[in-house]
Amino acid sequence: MLLSPWIAGAVALVAWWVSTGAILWAVRRADLRGRHVALTLGTLPILGLGFWGLWATRGVLDPAEVYLAAASALAVWGWIELAFLTGMITGPNTRPARPGVPGWERFIRAWGTVAYHEMTLTAALIAIIALTHDAANTFGLWIFAVLYAARISAKLNLYLGVRKVNTEFIPSSLRHLPSHFGAARMNWLFPTSVTALTFAVACWLERLIAAPAPAQEVGFALLAALTALALLEHWFMVVPLPDEKLWRWMLPDKQEEGTDAVR
Repeated sequence: MLLSPWIAGAVALVAWWVSTGAILWAVRRADLRGRHVALTLGTLPILGLGFWGLWATRGVLDPAEVYLAAASALAVWGWIELAFLTGMITGPNTRPARPGVPGWERFIRAWGTVAYHEMTLTAALIAIIALTHDAANTFGLWIFAVLYAARISAKLNLYLGVRKVNTEFIPSSLRHLPSHFGAARMNWLFPTSVTALTFAVACWLERLIAAPAPAQEVGFALLAALTALALLEHWFMVVPLPDEKLWRWMLPDKQEEGTDAVR
C-alpha cells in the first residue's frame, strides 16, 4: 500500500502537519515553563538520528529506504527549526528594529536576527551533500534542499513585506523578530518565489510519471507533495486564510504561563 504515489503524498501531508504541530507544542510548553535549553538539548538525539538515517539509507534505493531517508531529512530539519524557535540558534541581534533606519542597515539588522540559524541550515545541507555524495538514494538530500530553498524564500518575502504575517506562534525568545518584517500587500520577490516553486512541483510530477520503479515513484511523490506544501505556505502569506487554526487547537493556552510559573 505504501508503494502508491497517492499514499506517499498523503504521508508527506500528515508528516508536515504532525511535525509542525509537535514542534509548536513542544516550544509552547518550554516557553511557558522556561525550559528552552532543556528542550533543545534533550531533543538533540533527533538530530543525530537524522544524520545517521541519511547515512544508513544512502546506498539502498527501495521504497522503505526512501521513506526512511525522507524521515531522516525531516528530523534534521525539525531539530534545527526547534532550536531556532527556542532561541538557542538565532543570531547576534536580539533587539527590535529601530524605525527609520536606512535600507542597508535594516537588512543587516534583520540578517543579524537569523544569522546563526541560516549558517546552521547551510552547514547541515553541506553535511548531507557530503554524506550522500555518489549515493544511490539521494531523496533525503533533495527533500532537505527543497525545504532549505523554500525557507530562505519565505524569510526574504517576510523581510520585504507580505499581506499576512502570522505571529501567533512566535515564542517569547523571538518577540523581536516581527519588528524586522516588512509591511506590504505584495513585494517584487513573491511572484518569482511562487513561480519557481510551481515549476519545481511540475518537475517532480513529471519525474513521478516517468519513474522507472516504485522507489522513484515514492521519492518523487514525497518531493512533489512537500514542495506543494511549501508553495501553499507562501500563498498563506498573501491570502487571508486562517491557517493558524490547523495547529492552534492542539497548543497549550498562553494563559497557563502564570500557573506554570507558580509551580
